[in-house]
Amino acid sequence: MSEITFRDGIMDRIRLREKRYHERAYLFVLAALEFAQQGLPERRHLGGRELAEAVRDLAIERFGLTGRLVLEHWWVRSSADIGDVVFAMVDTGLLMALPSDSREDFVDAVDLEHAFDTAYPWPSDVLA
Repeated sequence: MSEITFRDGIMDRIRLREKRYHERAYLFVLAALEFAQQGLPERRHLGGRELAEAVRDLAIERFGLTGRLVLEHWWVRSSADIGDVVFAMVDTGLLMALPSDSREDFVDAVDLEHAFDTAYPWPSDVLA
């Protein structure tokens, strides 16, 4: 989805429901959804934990150690924030959720601080 299309009224509808997050947070979650789907044998519904992990993994891949700072700049500080971004898009019809899906699925799904500080996947040649 291009930024131009996304801005065409969709962001205005999202902003009516959720004002905390930067527009790029929504675009990044959509990119993470596609990123996760590409790693699957066939497209399917992703649960909250899977999508939160995809956001973490894509941030590490795209931004490296600065991933946490980038997400924080967009006001995404926890996996619960990822859930709020997702459900703002569900509420506007941009994404679909199963009846069993909830924001609670994202709470403590991933620890972004740990992912970029303690568990960062350093290349083995850097650690040697």
